[in-house]
Amino acid sequence: MTKVREIEGLLYTWAPKELAASWDNVGLLVGDPETTVQTVLVALDITQGVVEEAAEIGAELIVAHHPVMNCAWHPVQTLREDDPLGKKLRTLVRENISAICMHTNLDAAEGGVNDVLAEKLGLTDVLPLGEDGIGRIGALKEEKSLAEYTSFVVKSLGCNGARVRNGGNSVRLVAVGGGACGSYIAAAKEKGCDTFVTSDLKYNDFLDTEGLNLIDAGHFPTENVICPVIAARLREAYPHLNVVVSASHKEALEYYMN
Repeated sequence: MTKVREIEGLLYTWAPKELAASWDNVGLLVGDPETTVQTVLVALDITQGVVEEAAEIGAELIVAHHPVMNCAWHPVQTLREDDPLGKKLRTLVRENISAICMHTNLDAAEGGVNDVLAEKLGLTDVLPLGEDGIGRIGALKEEKSLAEYTSFVVKSLGCNGARVRNGGNSVRLVAVGGGACGSYIAAAKEKGCDTFVTSDLKYNDFLDTEGLNLIDAGHFPTENVICPVIAARLREAYPHLNVVVSASHKEALEYYMN
């Protein structure tokens, strides 16, 4: 019998809590550590739809990347059914579903979000981008045009589209940052990168950045790559568990062009 606390311990072995940012909220956030687990649902986010999916398949545990609650983002002052976060938390408790979230610690961890993203985007000789372990830098085997590489990124990550700033470079030395990593633009330039793939870039990031190609491939596509890897690790460690990657949670953004 596998307990929730054992799965949390396994995940912390991969992505130690000490790697998480000071503001982050990681680990077992909802549930009883002594609960016995037979079915695990893996998802990038714990949305209401993901919670209902977990209940439908009889999962005792959801393992996610983004925290189901983080007081730095959404202070939890009430637990009401008519509030989206309150409803989600109440449903988890009502259905006796635990929630483990591995966020910035899994971004920084070896073999975590950014290593998987770098691999998906064809990078070799991969090194950390930030001093905190967030982001990666790597080289393509062959130089590509920005248009060619953007098409490759969209296809590799299953993006619905991408926002691009042409910095006037062909693509060879690439920085990647899963999720919102616009604050690492300067680091990518300082380390000689010609291209930076990340998400959630602001207008001024595109306007003010010179000499560096920017590809905003979306938050979901740049981080959802970790979900199959989480599932594979759990299956390897606990072959008796039924580990399912969410089928309901998908990219929320669509792009319309005339």
